[in-house]
Amino acid sequence: MRSHGMLIRKIAVRLLSSLAVIFGVVTVTFLLARVVSPDPTNLYVASDADESTRDVVRARLGLDTSIPEQYLTFVGQLARGDLGTSFSTGQPVAEDLLRKLPATLELATYAIVCGALVGIALGIVAAVRQGSLLDRFLRFLTISGLAMPHFWVGLMLIWIFFVTLGTAPGPVGRLPIGTSPPEQISGFLVIDSVLTGRLDTATAAFQQLALPVLTLGIGVFAPIARTVRSTMIYTLGADYIRTAYAMGITPARIYGRYALKNVLLPVLTMLSGAVGFTFSGAVLVEGVFAWPGMGQYALQAVQQPDFPAVQGFVMYAAIVYVVIYFLVDLAYQQADPRVRI
Repeated sequence: MRSHGMLIRKIAVRLLSSLAVIFGVVTVTFLLARVVSPDPTNLYVASDADESTRDVVRARLGLDTSIPEQYLTFVGQLARGDLGTSFSTGQPVAEDLLRKLPATLELATYAIVCGALVGIALGIVAAVRQGSLLDRFLRFLTISGLAMPHFWVGLMLIWIFFVTLGTAPGPVGRLPIGTSPPEQISGFLVIDSVLTGRLDTATAAFQQLALPVLTLGIGVFAPIARTVRSTMIYTLGADYIRTAYAMGITPARIYGRYALKNVLLPVLTMLSGAVGFTFSGAVLVEGVFAWPGMGQYALQAVQQPDFPAVQGFVMYAAIVYVVIYFLVDLAYQQADPRVRI
């Protein structure tokens, strides 16, 4: 009972610290949006409009009060789940983000799953065959993947596979122009197309996904493969692994049952960073591939400028980061009892 009580207290402390992080993000974003960006009334009035007209627009947008009053109003709205109304679309920001969420979630999910699986598999193979040509090639890939920015990788893939070779579809979004989307069930176009029997649409959606997923997946693959390789090399040199070899246990069982457990622990930590890295990278990748997700929405909001939309997206990103790291802490404790929250 005592251990359970300590665990609950530690979880409560972590939750409070997570809320403090979100509060700090909200405050900084609110101030930066108003200090750095120009007057948003320019979106609604002509450049030669008189000051009285601008005052009317400011009052309608809630910008006629002081910064502290605007901040208190904003925090009160957040407490009610209201992210405000977008200046550019005229719709509630929460509804805009929910409409854009499936596109970003589909892109990020495939990138994370594919990048993680390939990174783990190749990292193990490279460690087992340390010093081989495959190992050297993998190290080259991981260094390149860590060094190259997302938008540059996306542009190069478009130039190679679409412009030069013509083997990939154009960067026009989730579906080719003129193709109607399937009935929304999960929000993932490939899955929804299969569930509704539209296999041609599923194929088209998969083809549109290929290059964006590859672009984001490289950013997930590189750090995971590098971490798995180094951890696997260290683990294979441990005494208990040499003892397992001496006992005649097959290499496949040693790798899969004994060594892999230690390898997966740091992968959990890497995955938490990779998820956040993927969602942040989606902002530029969605812009490159005209992907109608939350990243493109945020990019357009910054260009407008659209205060509520920018704040809403940053709130979403902050919550994603905090929740993921909190869940990884819990998962790490279950995987390794020596770790305490």
